Amino acid sequence: MSGTYILALDQGTTSSRAILFDGEARPIASGQRTFEQHFPVPGQVEHDPEAIWDSQLEAAREAIAVSGVEAKHIAAIGITNQRETTLVWERASGRPIGPAIVWQDRRTAPLCEELKKRGLEDYIRQTTGLVVDAYFSATKIAWMLDHIPGARQRAEAGELLAGTVDTWLIWKLTGGKSHVTDVTNASRTMLFDIGRLDWDQRLLQELNIPVSMLPQVLMSGADFGVTLPQWFGGAEIPIASVLGDQQAALFGHACVEAGHAKNTYGTGCFILLNTGSERVESTHGLLSTIAWGWRDELHYALEGSVFVAGAAVEWLRDGLNLIEDPAESEALAAGVPDSGGVVIVPAFTGLGAPYWDMYARGAIFGLTRGTRPGHIARATLESLALQTRDVTQAMEKDSGIPLRELRVDGGAVRNNILMQYQADVLGLEVVRTEQSETTALGAAMLAGLQCGIWDRSQFRSFNPPGAHFRPKMDAKKRESIYRRWQNAIERTRGWEEEED
Repeated sequence: MSGTYILALDQGTTSSRAILFDGEARPIASGQRTFEQHFPVPGQVEHDPEAIWDSQLEAAREAIAVSGVEAKHIAAIGITNQRETTLVWERASGRPIGPAIVWQDRRTAPLCEELKKRGLEDYIRQTTGLVVDAYFSATKIAWMLDHIPGARQRAEAGELLAGTVDTWLIWKLTGGKSHVTDVTNASRTMLFDIGRLDWDQRLLQELNIPVSMLPQVLMSGADFGVTLPQWFGGAEIPIASVLGDQQAALFGHACVEAGHAKNTYGTGCFILLNTGSERVESTHGLLSTIAWGWRDELHYALEGSVFVAGAAVEWLRDGLNLIEDPAESEALAAGVPDSGGVVIVPAFTGLGAPYWDMYARGAIFGLTRGTRPGHIARATLESLALQTRDVTQAMEKDSGIPLRELRVDGGAVRNNILMQYQADVLGLEVVRTEQSETTALGAAMLAGLQCGIWDRSQFRSFNPPGAHFRPKMDAKKRESIYRRWQNAIERTRGWEEEED
């Protein structure tokens, strides 16, 4: 199958990447560009929409240039993106009317509380599968319409468009010809009925968002349009797949059947369990979401989102100056046999699943005169694994499916101390797959499926196991550690609310 290539665009929270895959789904070239993070006030996180676009285009051009492959030989583009981050731009000019509000941003917490007071919590869960939280896109759109001068009037006049990052990239790639998204990204907006697969009129009315702003929703593998010739050396490349980043990672692990689960350790930690064609309603603080859709097939998932994972390791570098590079956290943690009784809850922006406490704040417990930097580093790494257990435990209760293994990807999985501890506190085998770029691979796999290059029987061979971590900790110690963790979690909850 030489000469047949798929270009995956992987637009993340802190950087934009592009990876070119060959006919055997092997990555042959990549490009990457970082872009600036903006923190106007505590609790607010913004991106420049044009910086997102420029960085993604430059990364794609770099990958193509490095590969030596002519763009005309690229069969399709697959897009995967940071989810929930929300943009609004002018229909006529394509100019953004303000910064993108990032998924981590908490400015709309008061509006979320208002929705709860209006009695919408149960309706939102039943309709969208989500909890009411500032994490999702709906209240971000409403905030922009309420706070950017003239925005609401312009939106009602049909002059403005809204979308998540995938929609913005497709708009730019196609020169404004396609205003579309896919079911996975739509399912993260808190405006989408995941049963009927359509925007929900009641929620649009409650938030006063004109439906004319919103993109058309397609399956994850579909015809999303073609790129303008000017972007890639005169070639018009079909955009054949779109998946939110966590769903793309699930797909990249070939977790395409019910019962398969994965965890991605990125800025946050994201655990997904494929529940097949059955939508499982969570009663333990998880989200029901869409895993992927292709043709007439739709898979649902249970998801637990941990807000702070890799960001906690970055805090060791940027906040405490204990390390110069996140990779150094493993060596620092290896200098001590355990955390010395230190427990760190990195609730810097509140707690996600299964607690959903916007007012929790981070804390360090168990400090003594003997506490050293290694203990702090180890406790930080352990917090990633313990937050993952919170979620997988809830998944097993909701689905009735005992997990047999957890497939893992993301930057932190290279840390062997973390992976072994993860297996220990779960009592499960943790499988680190060979492909480190699972998110991009998932977008490429679905694009290849959509354009007929591959079939699903090949998927497992695209990303075989690379390392197995099996639990070594005895059950009594495991449960003792987890009880101490739960005690620490409870002490951080409602902190900001109590201050007010």
